[in-house]
Amino acid sequence: MDPTRLFPELQFQFARSGGKGGQNVNKVASKAELYFDIPKSAVLTEEEKAVLLDKLSNKLTSEGVLVLYHQTDRSQLVNRDKVTEKFYQLIRKAFEKPKPRKATRPTKASLEEKKQEKQRRGEVKAGRRKVDY
Repeated sequence: MDPTRLFPELQFQFARSGGKGGQNVNKVASKAELYFDIPKSAVLTEEEKAVLLDKLSNKLTSEGVLVLYHQTDRSQLVNRDKVTEKFYQLIRKAFEKPKPRKATRPTKASLEEKKQEKQRRGEVKAGRRKVDY
């Protein structure tokens, strides 16, 4: 999945951002907000939409719109480029196949360590019992 083909469907808005900038911070809208409407995307297939809606569910609005923003730099263009790169990385990560887990056996040393710890805990608990005189 090449996320750069989604660029025409991205919408940007700019707002005033906090942080450094001096007097500039009160005048210039340098915060870049990126909006991507997943359900209305013409580029994505239905399967791709389902994957994105599932994997990015905590970053979506109730309508299924992905909202990202970046505001650390003074320049609107730099913030726009950074939020776009953040979007591309998010899309790439959503479509990555998870590496299959290889089942392994615990080492002999770790089993022995676990056994020793269980014995220590048992002794501590035995020490808490009432003493029968």
